Amino acid sequence: MSTGRLTIDLDAVVANWRALDAMTNCKTAAVIKANGYGLGAVTVAKALFKAGVRQFFVAVAEEAAPIRAELGPRPEINVFSGHMKGDTPAIRDLNLTPMLNSVEQVTHHFETLPGHPFGIQLDTGMNRLGLEMQEWAAIAGLALDQNPTLVMSHLACADEPDHPMNPHQLANFHMMTDGISVPRSLSATGGILLGPEYHFDLTRPGIGLYGAEPYAQGTPAIALEFPVVQIRDVAQGEVVGYGNSWQAERPSRIATISGGYADGIIRSLSDRAIFYHGKTPCKLVGRVSMDLMTVDVTDLPEDPKALSLICAEQSVDDVARRAGTIGYELLTQLGGRYTRRIYGK
Repeated sequence: MSTGRLTIDLDAVVANWRALDAMTNCKTAAVIKANGYGLGAVTVAKALFKAGVRQFFVAVAEEAAPIRAELGPRPEINVFSGHMKGDTPAIRDLNLTPMLNSVEQVTHHFETLPGHPFGIQLDTGMNRLGLEMQEWAAIAGLALDQNPTLVMSHLACADEPDHPMNPHQLANFHMMTDGISVPRSLSATGGILLGPEYHFDLTRPGIGLYGAEPYAQGTPAIALEFPVVQIRDVAQGEVVGYGNSWQAERPSRIATISGGYADGIIRSLSDRAIFYHGKTPCKLVGRVSMDLMTVDVTDLPEDPKALSLICAEQSVDDVARRAGTIGYELLTQLGGRYTRRIYGK
């Protein structure tokens, strides 16, 4: 049994970075956490570094190791989760820049790695990571005296341009940072699209690099298709898959394809997903199982050898909507069994 084929277009990733960079008058970094949103962090980082990116963001220190090994000392690699107690050797040896998120992290960093680069993350209303307003007021003088590389925050509702949380967080960020000389950053992809008042000195596009919403005008960066393992005739009234969840209402031709939730095709797509053979849609019938899915190909003029899930006819966000989730989740769940074909830089 062969595996699904994941096609990755690095030229699209680079084009999306350049387009987002062109929307601003500041520096533009790149977020490559979660294995480059499922595309492969090292592969994506190499292409973006060649295109001129010199500042990357990862979620945790461990994610930085293969990037540093591949790209060497030149790029700055920032760690969103900051400096946890177990991170000290990696932060030191890989020369990472943690975004310190609490008074405890600030204290730990200054005690264990004095003089080592760091940034500060502020909480402007999301209540997830970062120093709150009172905490920042108490330690800002001490922290700023140690020359942080960046002071940042993160928008909670940037994918909804008219959400009142956006100007609320912007006002809080100004209140907490106006007058400092350290570079500031507030915006990921959604914030870039909100306009220049949200850009400050550095933006951090993530999902937009990979051709997904909220950057709807971006170039899709992946395609995903699955090989057909077997095709069978199913009589009216017969059932298909686990739990007998689908019953044929007519004589049907059912294709079993190689792929399932072990490959990141989440179970909520059961009886909902649409696959394509060329421009013709074919419905997934029955449940998504670990390794296999079943698709109704009755109306095709010929038996297919493969069926596409993410393609010109259907974006990752289209699939996500059918699953009741977002493109971020589908991308970051892409499994390790795919045959990966990489084009571009």
